[in-house]
Amino acid sequence: MKSVARLAREERTDFAAFLRTLTPAQWDAPTLCSEWTVREVVAHVVDYDHLGFRDLLGQAVRAGLRLDRMNALGVAREPDRTPEELIARIEERLQPRGLTAAFGGRVALLDGLVHQQDIRRPLGLPREIPPERLRHALAFARFAPPVKAYRRACGLRLVATDLGWSAGSGPEVRGHGEPLLLAIAGRSPALGELSGPGAAILATRMDG
Repeated sequence: MKSVARLAREERTDFAAFLRTLTPAQWDAPTLCSEWTVREVVAHVVDYDHLGFRDLLGQAVRAGLRLDRMNALGVAREPDRTPEELIARIEERLQPRGLTAAFGGRVALLDGLVHQQDIRRPLGLPREIPPERLRHALAFARFAPPVKAYRRACGLRLVATDLGWSAGSGPEVRGHGEPLLLAIAGRSPALGELSGPGAAILATRMDG
């Protein structure tokens, strides 16, 4: 069985390879992160790796301890970075470090996996995500505070029908692992691919 850090490295490797296939127009296309283009999502993915504790603390203070503002500050730090520069940053940091290495690399795995889907879905470029990565991402997402999935999934039983994975208790939300992960991470376009009595409840919790 591979370590989570190894899975995170493989996810970043796949992410960088995918980004190299995009056209200039696609880099400026919208994503599931409604305020960000593809370029801005990628800038966010690479932002936290190089921040030391003092840098991270300073960014948090400037953002008023609000994660969304922290993320926006990171994206705005170098707005003119080219696609090649952004891809190079990912390739230089395939091994998670700093904040993204937390929880054995689970932060990097979840962040990279979800954000790759944020880009792929609006562009109509699906992928087959390795099941082992999805299982770890689903398990971690349920309790990762920045994702807010705990609030969305609380009191629901999540069932990934293609993975043999389930967690939680209550009304069931059923579907493939990828849309299930995106939905509990707050991506409402994935809701239409889920079923079960808990799906309607989950839909009412998609405001953040």
